[in-house]
Amino acid sequence: MLFWRSRQGVGILLIVVATLCFAVLDTATKQGAKLAPVMMLLWGRYMFQAVVTFVMRFPTQRGALLRTPNPRFQMLRGVLLLITSACSFVGLQYLPVGEFTAMVMLAPLVATAMAAWILKNQVSTRRWLLMVTGLVGVLMVVRPGGQVFTWALLFPVVMVTAYGWFQVLTSHLSGQENPYTTQFYTGLVGALLMCPVVVFYWSSAALLTYWPWFLVIGFLGTFGHLLLIQAYQRASAPVLTPYLYAQIAFATLLGWLVFDHVPDVLAWLGIAVIAVSGIGNAVLSTHEVNRQLGASAAPNAKN
Repeated sequence: MLFWRSRQGVGILLIVVATLCFAVLDTATKQGAKLAPVMMLLWGRYMFQAVVTFVMRFPTQRGALLRTPNPRFQMLRGVLLLITSACSFVGLQYLPVGEFTAMVMLAPLVATAMAAWILKNQVSTRRWLLMVTGLVGVLMVVRPGGQVFTWALLFPVVMVTAYGWFQVLTSHLSGQENPYTTQFYTGLVGALLMCPVVVFYWSSAALLTYWPWFLVIGFLGTFGHLLLIQAYQRASAPVLTPYLYAQIAFATLLGWLVFDHVPDVLAWLGIAVIAVSGIGNAVLSTHEVNRQLGASAAPNAKN
């Protein structure tokens, strides 16, 4: 019980609740798009985040909320997350929630490969093997003749690529930006970019009739990201990353409860392979961090 009162324990609980929020968000999006234009839902999700973050944080931070030393990176980060959300909102209309989520969970592995390419980070052979293992898991899910072998697979592919770049940029900006400033600008950029698009899909009747769906989707997206911020303020990424894969379990369960969809045997196996490769990647990161800390502590001990 004492562990769950510690900073690490609270961080783990927060990130598990965040994954539940994201799984419910995907399920609500898939259902809500049957009632209202998906582009309106996407616009509402980012407008909600921008407005709520401003209302919550401006009384405390004042002008500091708006100040950023990296305005171009903030804009690029917002664009990348908007592309990610757009692929999610549209792709979920054609793909099951569980399988879609499992494929998207490759993003941390893709981000590692991109960091090796762009930031020149060292990537061990074991980590490359884990990436290949994750890709094998995806091929088991999306194999020809399977339940999800369709043209709509383009959406998770683009989403994983955009989110991988998003994670690389987020890592590059870490320590340079206030997390709530980043949260605000992410919502603001997404909302502003969607304004000229949503005009062509606008339906006042849908907004007035199904406004609870807009609020639920906006709340889940905003609250989930706020929980992530709070979690990473309490525990390190290597500690928290394995728990991100709880989203696959939540998404698969919700897909069964809400849409009566159950993955076939090979898809189940593929989902398990993706999860194991992702968790293995996180465990490897933990060992690397601990080894670096031990190496840096050794000279101090001699002194």
